[in-house]
Amino acid sequence: MIPTLDNRAARRLFLHKHALAEAPTGPSRGADLLALIQRLGFVQIDSISTLERAHHMILFARRATYRPQNLAPLLERDRCLFEHWTHDAAVIPTDFFPHWQLRFQRNATAMRARWKSDRRAGFEEKFDTILQQIETHGPVSSADVGSGEERSSGGWWDWHPSKTALEYLWRSGDLAICHRENFRKFFDLTRRVIPAATHGHRPAPQDSINWLCEAALDRLGFATPGEIAAFWDTVTPAEARTWATEQRAKGSLIDIDVANADGSLRRHLARPDVLQQAEQAPTPPNRLRVLSPFDPALRDRNRTQRLFAFHYRIEVFTPAAKRRYGYYVFPLLDGDRLVGRIDMKADRKTASLAITALWPEPGLRWSDSRHKRLTAELARLQRFASLDHITFHPDWMRTPPN
Repeated sequence: MIPTLDNRAARRLFLHKHALAEAPTGPSRGADLLALIQRLGFVQIDSISTLERAHHMILFARRATYRPQNLAPLLERDRCLFEHWTHDAAVIPTDFFPHWQLRFQRNATAMRARWKSDRRAGFEEKFDTILQQIETHGPVSSADVGSGEERSSGGWWDWHPSKTALEYLWRSGDLAICHRENFRKFFDLTRRVIPAATHGHRPAPQDSINWLCEAALDRLGFATPGEIAAFWDTVTPAEARTWATEQRAKGSLIDIDVANADGSLRRHLARPDVLQQAEQAPTPPNRLRVLSPFDPALRDRNRTQRLFAFHYRIEVFTPAAKRRYGYYVFPLLDGDRLVGRIDMKADRKTASLAITALWPEPGLRWSDSRHKRLTAELARLQRFASLDHITFHPDWMRTPPN
């Protein structure tokens, strides 16, 4: 008989795996910060900064003492983290770097097939020039490569052959991001960025497939093969299915039905002790948190909707007239429930945290106690963003749109 995980237990286990089922206390720098990122697997990077950049918001939601300056030493000095891709740009523990060799190989094959047309044609001829430039003169950004003619003849993307070559060399592993300046990436030879012992370790492809599947499931708690494949976005769903079949045969995986918020059941894979894990997972504290739209707990929007009955889509690319909520709206987590979303930004001219609107979820009562928890969280965010005060739009408390 296939066991069933009820919805409340599933949410609790899922939040625990994402470090959101415990009070956001404790140290938030050095080895402690690295351990948190290793637990999550990765932290997505995004350039938009209405309040703070996504990676800083993600870490602050889990450690209230975290500040943006805490991350750079791990990336740029200690090299405990590196920047590359999962489903999107992310900071990733350097211990995981050997398993990115598989991604580098697959990226190289895909890019060579895809980038041999339009303005990018001829990018392979630029490899030696760029590598020699970096070897001799040190790190470069995309603005430092290519002739003046190349750079001046393109549109706003400016994917001329030299920039394409630089991107290819990074995505395929010959280059690594060594630092950023005003969020602009600078690239150096990978052997000068990644520690030698880690850089020299080349697992067999199947070993990396196994590791990636294991690591994804352990961070999700329960998942389908498609969700396992999507977590790192390196293995294919077919490879994840094959891995699952082998693990079932060994007794390392079981099937389990997980109850969605609407009461329906969905079949997943899980460890044999998943029910015990869920039972032992802590009850999320009675605390409201603002989450980044790119929080790893929200990365899979379909899973968020199934487990929490919370439909979320970021609307930065939606024309203003067609937005249901706002340009960059933050989900609100209260205990184990997603209870609403808030539109706010850091107004640096007035040094204020400007609250434009808050929409509670339909059918949810916005109680006085919840409002106090929101007020406390906004005060924490104000301090986090180094702002002096909080301002509210006159009609900031809204009714959810139809």
